[in-house]
Amino acid sequence: MRYFSALKNENNKPKIFSREQAKLKVESYCAYQERSQYEVRNKLYEWGLHQKDVEEIISELIDQNFLNEERFSKAYTLGKFRIKGWGRMKIKQGLKLKQVPDKMIQKALKSIDEDDYLLCLRQILEKKSNLLTEKDSFKRRYLLSRYAASKGYESDLIADQITEFLVSD
Repeated sequence: MRYFSALKNENNKPKIFSREQAKLKVESYCAYQERSQYEVRNKLYEWGLHQKDVEEIISELIDQNFLNEERFSKAYTLGKFRIKGWGRMKIKQGLKLKQVPDKMIQKALKSIDEDDYLLCLRQILEKKSNLLTEKDSFKRRYLLSRYAASKGYESDLIADQITEFLVSD
């Protein structure tokens, strides 16, 4: 919150930066964490730059390797999978919201190891199963599948894992 309030003047209006100031700020914005072109473009418009300047700065950031859509999509995919336990469908939706091209999304999703993916799904199901108090096996199965679907996993994989999980129980 402190950072955002520093970007506003006393009338609570967004501060408008010059092209050079904005370029320096957006370089550190990109260096701090991988960003999509969509995020950077929005940030530059938020800072009061015009379309011509925004497009020139984005082009310069790409040339200087501050901005790389492929690198961003891979980092986003692996981060959401490893840290948040998201499934492919939820990751894909998140990347679409960041306006990443479909080919890059497909390439990034392929970077998830299939064995790790199934293991993560199984762990999510086991953890949720331990928290459920429902005794009816049909309701239990439904609750587990709904939870895994909310995490972005595919319904066929969920059904296979639940069947395997309940058989081994």
